[in-house]
Amino acid sequence: MATLASIDSKGDTGNRMAPGEWEARVDLAAAYRLVALYGWDDLIFTHLSARVPGPEHHFLINPYDMMFEEITASSLVKIDVHGQPVGKADHPVNPAGFTIHSAIHMARDDAAAVMHLHTPHGQAVSAMAFGLLPHTQTSMIAGHDVAYHDYEGIATDLEERERLVADIGTKNAMILRNHGTLAVGESVGACFLRLYFLERACEAQVLMLSAGRENLNNPPQGVDHKVANQSNPKGMGMLAERLAWPALLRKLDRLDPSFRD
Repeated sequence: MATLASIDSKGDTGNRMAPGEWEARVDLAAAYRLVALYGWDDLIFTHLSARVPGPEHHFLINPYDMMFEEITASSLVKIDVHGQPVGKADHPVNPAGFTIHSAIHMARDDAAAVMHLHTPHGQAVSAMAFGLLPHTQTSMIAGHDVAYHDYEGIATDLEERERLVADIGTKNAMILRNHGTLAVGESVGACFLRLYFLERACEAQVLMLSAGRENLNNPPQGVDHKVANQSNPKGMGMLAERLAWPALLRKLDRLDPSFRD
């Protein structure tokens, strides 16, 4: 049996960590750095969260006073389902910001990671009455796995959690109407890859609509269903874990490996 490892010199806690927590911290810190690298961050706002391995309902989230490009594995804060720090915390957290995340983490056993963004392209598509259009390969890859949730104001109302859970169902991505984008994953890597495809699809849609919707080329009937079968959630998870996520970690290591600290 693996022993607990002390991280007294590392970041948010003077507590001891169970096996698997440090690896989860490194992956989540990498995701924050990648969001910043791709220009998807929104100052200190929005959140990426990951479940801490083990029977406790504990999660990792960003310190509320740090930019995404500053976040390291040790600076992530461990919180409970109410968004309150577990153990010693050297940085503030935003409990209200965990409302959306806690709903999905608690309702879905497969939700090891939940990521939510406010990018301009994601917000633009979230404000379009017709939602995500199936006019690009990327939108067809992402679109079949996307749910929608109507805007209810800044997500501080705990009662909204039930509606969020009902709306997302078994889907792995969501467009929060008039708000932004969200992805769910059985790992940090799978979650990030789904978010990547959704954000790229939104970006392409904003660009293509500059031609006017009446000038768009409609793909052949039925091809969107073919792409949906070719990009099923299980395959997306395998692609992330075996290929895309390791490559992204190598990219970060070349640029700045301090996310591992």
